[in-house]
Amino acid sequence: MGGKKKKVRVLMVCLGNICRSPTAHGVFQHRIESAGLEEIIKVDSAGTGDYHVGEKPDKRARTAAKRRGYSLGGLRARQVQAEDFERFDYILAMDDNNLRDLTTLCPKPFRHKLKLLMDFADNNYSAVPDPYYGKGDAFELVLNLVEEASNALLEHIKTHDLNG
Repeated sequence: MGGKKKKVRVLMVCLGNICRSPTAHGVFQHRIESAGLEEIIKVDSAGTGDYHVGEKPDKRARTAAKRRGYSLGGLRARQVQAEDFERFDYILAMDDNNLRDLTTLCPKPFRHKLKLLMDFADNNYSAVPDPYYGKGDAFELVLNLVEEASNALLEHIKTHDLNG
């Protein structure tokens, strides 16, 4: 990876930015740091709704993440802003409903940046299911899916964005 290194910015998006997207944010941040790429790859998270702006991630999400060595404590919910569509290279929705909402909000020249996070995973899930009303292991499933997708996303970025 010689020459000038391009910065890559990734935005994880769910509905309220208190469960899935902060979990994805924390897991992907950990992957970036483990790879020594924190100066090159930046990650953030946001919600399509404004229900929880300013709040910490859901306690169950923080607890499940902490058990696996991820920290979500410093994150605060925010809503997707118009400038996010220009600023981020990858805008990754957790499910089809959020992808549809993002597509509605996103100016046409930036729609190519919109994808589902699970597009990067090799499993039978097309979406990260919302654990908010689920049973206790719902947050573990979110972590399993997000970990797999984060690994593949990092490899994709290293191959397609950092080697060019």
